[in-house]
Amino acid sequence: MMKQKSRSSKCCRIVLTGGPGAGKTTAADLFRREIGDRVALVPEAATILFQGGFPRSRAPQAQRFAQTAIYHVQRDLEDVQAALYPDRALLCDRGTIDGAAYWPGEVHDYFKAVGTTFDAELQRYDAVIFFESAACGGGSIEGGNPMRNESVEEAIALDTKLRALWSRHERFVLVPHNPSFFKKISFGLAALESMVAQLQQNAPRPQARKSRR
Repeated sequence: MMKQKSRSSKCCRIVLTGGPGAGKTTAADLFRREIGDRVALVPEAATILFQGGFPRSRAPQAQRFAQTAIYHVQRDLEDVQAALYPDRALLCDRGTIDGAAYWPGEVHDYFKAVGTTFDAELQRYDAVIFFESAACGGGSIEGGNPMRNESVEEAIALDTKLRALWSRHERFVLVPHNPSFFKKISFGLAALESMVAQLQQNAPRPQARKSRR
């Protein structure tokens, strides 16, 4: 069983997730621009891999290998950013649990394949902001991500699976679809700002060192 890596007590991790075409990546970038010195963005591992030439296939065995690779890259990306920015909140564009929704098989098989458990990965994060896919409201999921190849029906199914997984987190916030993308992003940004402020305020502070004489 894979052991959880140590993390700084001052570094909180917030997952931004949701079905394809949810607007989470746009929200993460806007939020980073608004309060850049308080947060560090962890980019989506899947996009990095696929844009870099990692094979993408619908063959079940190929999908299993891909999701396993994405899991490990995601964890390492988070840990690198935590090491570089120990005093900042991490905004993770998807998290290690997302792969279970894309896994061609049972959810428990995914966690077994990557050497962990669902509960262990859920505890890795301090909060979850879930952006509902526009497909769930009959909207378009076309956007600027060339790696997205899901149909509307597939986007809805993925959104449902992801929500069922992540909603078990004690700090789960839903950003529902809105015909106005501006209103949806504004709601999401307000939820993010509130969550970051709450988590950073509650983070344990280092004890003052006693002076030596």
